[in-house]
Parts: sequence; C-alpha cells; structure tokens
Amino acid sequence: MKAIVQRVAQASVTVGGEQISSIGRGLCVLLGISLEDTQRELEHMVRKILNLRVFEDEGGKHWAKSVMDKQYEVLCVSQFTLQCILKGNKPDYHMAMPTEQAECFYNNFLEQLRKAYKPELIKDGKFGAYMQVHIQNDGPVTIELESPAATVDPKQLTKLEKQQQRKEKSRSKVPSESSRERSTPRSKDDPSASSGAEGDVSSEREP
Repeated sequence: MKAIVQRVAQASVTVGGEQISSIGRGLCVLLGISLEDTQRELEHMVRKILNLRVFEDEGGKHWAKSVMDKQYEVLCVSQFTLQCILKGNKPDYHMAMPTEQAECFYNNFLEQLRKAYKPELIKDGKFGAYMQVHIQNDGPVTIELESPAATVDPKQLTKLEKQQQRKEKSRSKVPSESSRERSTPRSKDDPSASSGAEGDVSSEREP
C-alpha cells in the first residue's frame, strides 16, 4: 500500500462540477492499494497517517504534532495510479488491486480511520469516479508512505504481475474453436473465415 500525504491549508474534491467533499487545515491523503495488501498493511497505514508529525506545536516547534494532536481534518482519495509500473513510457496498473476488491478494502480503510480518530473529521472522495482534487499544500509538505509488505522482491513482483495479466486475459479472451474446426481449412471466400485480426485487450484503467 502506498500513500502520498500532504499537509494542507485546505483541500476539496469535485465530481461533475459539484463539490462533494472539503476540509480546512489538515492532511490530504492519496491512497494506492496493491494486490498483496491485507488487513495488516491497512492497519499499519492508518497508524502512520494519524500519527505522522508534520505540524508545529504551540511554541512553534516544527515536526512536533500529528493531525490528531491538532484536531485537524483528513481528506482521503483513492488513487490506484500510485501502483503504476512503467513499461517504457506506458503506465501499467496490473499491480493495483482489482476495482471490486479495492472498493471494499478502501471502505474498510476509511472505517478504520474513523474508529481510530473522529468520524466527523474524516472526509473522502468518490471511489471510482473521475475527480478534480484541489489541494492547497501548506509548506509545501509532502510525505510518501509505503507499508512494509508493499516492498516486494522483484521476482515476486513479476510473479504477481503475470498472475494478474493471466486473469485479465482470461476475462476478455474469446473461447477458442474446437481442434476439429481449427484443422479444417477455410476458403478465402468463406465469409465466416477469420481475418486473423485480434482485438486489442487493454489493461489500462481511466484515472
């Protein structure tokens, strides 16, 4: 699991021209959930975000207080693109948790934040929507967090990626013809003959 945590003077989320969420001083958290994340990583990230000392204390000392110490707000936004792996210049998102599973996981993350802090001070965007996120970074202060399990051995990373690719292909692949049909030659005049062109199966998701 990865998170980009920004100290903000204010932040808001707009969907379809309508503001659906906003906070004043506090933290804006962009959260990327990976395939291998579990409840353990979720709880680790909740603790880190709420206890991250990025605010001044009453005497002006820097890096002394957390968002809970200051009773500030937290705005969370699901951000699967944080799990991007570049293949050349093309982003690939096979390491991001699939949408259906990720939505449940993300809602659980919000629930744990609210239990550990004050429910009314935890705001969020709209999962899966095309959002405009307006962030007034205060400082600027930006901290990148990564749960321990998100650091995977390259060999294991490749294995997980290949597994997800196979799943994606199996969902979109057209059932193959029987061996008898494949062995029967087709005339070039046969309208049912295949042109040989395959559909482009894309792994991309709209951000």
